[in-house]
Amino acid sequence: MSGVVTDAVREQLAGASWIRRMFEAGIELKQKVGAENVFDFSLGNPDVPAPARAREVLLRVAEQAVKPLGLGYCPNAGRPATRAALARKLAREQRTPLEAGHVVVTCGAAGALTAFFRATLEPGDEVVVPSPYFVEYGAYCGHFGGVLRPVPPRPPDFQLDVPSLAAAIGPRTRAVLINSPNNPAGCIYPPEALEALARVLAEVNARRERPVFLVSDEPYRALAFAGAEVPPVLPLSPYAVVAGSFSKSLALAGERVGYLLVNPAMPDAATLVAAVVMTHRTLGFVNAPVIGQELVEHLADEQVDVGVYEERRDELARVLRQAGIRFTLPRGAFYFFAEAPGGDDLAFVNRLLEQNILAVPGRGFGCPGYFRLSFSVAIGTITASAPAFARATRA
Repeated sequence: MSGVVTDAVREQLAGASWIRRMFEAGIELKQKVGAENVFDFSLGNPDVPAPARAREVLLRVAEQAVKPLGLGYCPNAGRPATRAALARKLAREQRTPLEAGHVVVTCGAAGALTAFFRATLEPGDEVVVPSPYFVEYGAYCGHFGGVLRPVPPRPPDFQLDVPSLAAAIGPRTRAVLINSPNNPAGCIYPPEALEALARVLAEVNARRERPVFLVSDEPYRALAFAGAEVPPVLPLSPYAVVAGSFSKSLALAGERVGYLLVNPAMPDAATLVAAVVMTHRTLGFVNAPVIGQELVEHLADEQVDVGVYEERRDELARVLRQAGIRFTLPRGAFYFFAEAPGGDDLAFVNRLLEQNILAVPGRGFGCPGYFRLSFSVAIGTITASAPAFARATRA
């Protein structure tokens, strides 16, 4: 029957994530030709091992697990020790004095954003986002009647177009959502652009009762190459909030531990924190996994070997240049967002598929004409893919 799901969810299904579509196509292809013959650049599944001390922490957790309440419920906002460790870490990153009460431990950055939007959006409110963007942002805000308002990209480097973002802000705008290092473009927004955007928001908020939030999604903050710096956003606006996770920096994607950080300078910041704790609970998350929280508490100041990703980036850059594919070298994250030869991203992704290469069309990120490659794969796979890329560009 056609009425078993809502129209909104039906629309989301129709535009389901291209990342997952290609991942599923890859499963079929690997069954057909053998996994060793497939070059899978579709999914950003961090594969660099977690820091070595993770084993020590897990052994401690194993001892606690057989004690009463060893793995029982914890406070909905997160374990106090985990929140305190995060506050210390984030205070350094954001160059802002913080306390544990400014941090909510969430089920990944996705849980942080979803809970934040539930707490702040009224039906019809808009979230402005620069393209390209992570496709599920639309669902995160759309679940609560929010509307994603993408701003056209500024190729080839995909840096912030502040005048276009300013023009997109309307009477129903509730948040401007940025992602740096960016998935899929790999760009890092410089301080000057962020400061310009903050000035725009300050002017807008001076005329409003309901503020426009500056929301920074930072799950790739730790993956910055060649000494690149990811600027802090908390000093830029009292209405700045930060979402992040440890899926990439600690290779804990399956543990689903993230956070939402609320600027202590925000008027009524405590109310927003309390609201996010409640929405995170009542959306069904309840609390972030306690095993993951234990890992984060003890490993917060560590990270995976970023040099492994940088080496892979450089090798994939060599392969793409050799094939004649144009791109801007990513400065962070683990993706290339390259120009599709011929201009049709879907057609080129299908040509890659014919050569057993899995990629994601740029239209899945609001940016047709480009395609995404994840280099969270073994460097040998990248090197071996060179002839297949060359054949695809000649086809």
